[in-house]
Amino acid sequence: MGRILEQRYPDAHCELDFQNPFQLLVATVMSAQTTDVRVNGVTPILFARYPDARALAGADRTEVETIIQPTGFFRAKTDSLLKLAAALVENFDGQVPGRLKDLVTLPGVGRKTANVVLGNAFGVPGITVDTHFGRLVRRFGWTDEEDPVKVEHAVGALFPRKDWTQLSHVLIFHGRRTCHARRPACGACPVARLCPSYGVGETDPDKAQALLRTAPRG
Repeated sequence: MGRILEQRYPDAHCELDFQNPFQLLVATVMSAQTTDVRVNGVTPILFARYPDARALAGADRTEVETIIQPTGFFRAKTDSLLKLAAALVENFDGQVPGRLKDLVTLPGVGRKTANVVLGNAFGVPGITVDTHFGRLVRRFGWTDEEDPVKVEHAVGALFPRKDWTQLSHVLIFHGRRTCHARRPACGACPVARLCPSYGVGETDPDKAQALLRTAPRG
């Protein structure tokens, strides 16, 4: 199933725009309970104003809130970003660390966010268990686990470590474009014949084709 999905999404990648580890870390923290499209809409303004951890640590709270308001929960996210930037300055000389054990010590950073940063900014393989990834691996029968950390370890045992980051991208692409939460496009799915959950969504090929998305919605 993994190989078939890789063929379906050869261009699968992190859909958050970033130019360095700091930008990816901030964008990932902001992506909670919103879409990558909305985050990408505000990060150019945010990073132009606050290009690094030291600048963000000294930012005006109200100004940050105003910039990131379109992402939702902007007050809580601003609080997280200011604390995150301060911790980077205080504990890591303003630089984003390249180790999981260091990243998860930062405010607002769990294993999911850490693996996004490690896999995409540092080239360190990691599995990103977001809502799409967790939903799909359970539908596929790869694991019954619900806890994200247990899901990460269970799926990690099924694939070579070098494939973990790209596997995450591929499954997230599939979850956003085909295997939707409420109405998956089963009739247009490339792994339908192998999927134990085939039939939970639309099985008519034409109707399923109409459910496909070419890109995530804002």
